[in-house]
Amino acid sequence: MTTLELFAGAGGLALGLEKAGFETIGLVENNKFASQTLKKNRPNWNVINEDIEKVVQNGIKNYLNNFKYLDLLSGGYPCQSFSYAGKKLGLDDTRGTLFYFYAEILKELQPKIFLAENVKGLVSHDQGLTLKTMINVFEDVGYKVSYRVLNSLNYGVAQKRERIFIIGIRDDIYKQKGEFIFPEPLKKILTLKDVLQNVPDSLCGTYSDKKKDVLKLVPAGGCWRDLPDEVAKDYMGGSYHLGGGKTGIARKLSWDEPALTVLCSPSQKQTERCHPDELRPFSVRENARIQSFPDGWDFVGSISEQYKQVGNAVPVELAKHVGLKIKEYLEKYE
Repeated sequence: MTTLELFAGAGGLALGLEKAGFETIGLVENNKFASQTLKKNRPNWNVINEDIEKVVQNGIKNYLNNFKYLDLLSGGYPCQSFSYAGKKLGLDDTRGTLFYFYAEILKELQPKIFLAENVKGLVSHDQGLTLKTMINVFEDVGYKVSYRVLNSLNYGVAQKRERIFIIGIRDDIYKQKGEFIFPEPLKKILTLKDVLQNVPDSLCGTYSDKKKDVLKLVPAGGCWRDLPDEVAKDYMGGSYHLGGGKTGIARKLSWDEPALTVLCSPSQKQTERCHPDELRPFSVRENARIQSFPDGWDFVGSISEQYKQVGNAVPVELAKHVGLKIKEYLEKYE
């Protein structure tokens, strides 16, 4: 079964789909370092390092060798606001956004199924209008759409990471085979202890001396609430007085819990994910393990570029479990 991926990043989604049994016929990725990562790990993949707008203008089929049909179009386009200029909530309202180009390629190729992954916030973005518009567009193009927010924690990934997965079945196939069934959660929940044994050496970010002085006062599994009040006030500044839990601030993880969502930078202000035993963030390879990448998957570029590629990826095992359900559905259709 064939898949084409848009906004491919460093390959978390593509690798998961490969593990589920899909053959990748092309990957569109604008970032040159992420494209090099894909090429380095899968020299046989057709990596299209090009701006998606240009790909749409040229016609996607011109980048695909001997294209005949496509089983699955996949990818995670960024969540952007639309104009709602015509209030039709259709494709024209999405012009100027990257979603528009995803929808144009979907319209051109008419795959049997599409998979779109995005941040959980898409569900409530612009009071739900953004998601409603996307679903309208997909339906206009000829697809029956369902979506679900999945937490990678439930699918063999030692990380609390919620994302929306939008699945579209081409109308003619839906009429024959009905609803798509999302994967059921697994029973076992993995912790950091399960996935961070014998991790290969790699590049690793550092904390400032001030941050270290604060974090050494926090026990494993703790956060700013464990700090002396004066230290917490000084460290948190204005956010000390804001409402909400804020439990990501001065957060030190524990071996006996899953990771919080892996971020694109190892030491973003007040969103710490401190190592349980050492006063440092997780290394690139540790973050890659938490994202369920295999150790043999190499990332190309500077340390900040590597962290960004890992942080932006779809967890491989989560992608695999969704991919297996898509494959199961398609086999039922065949």
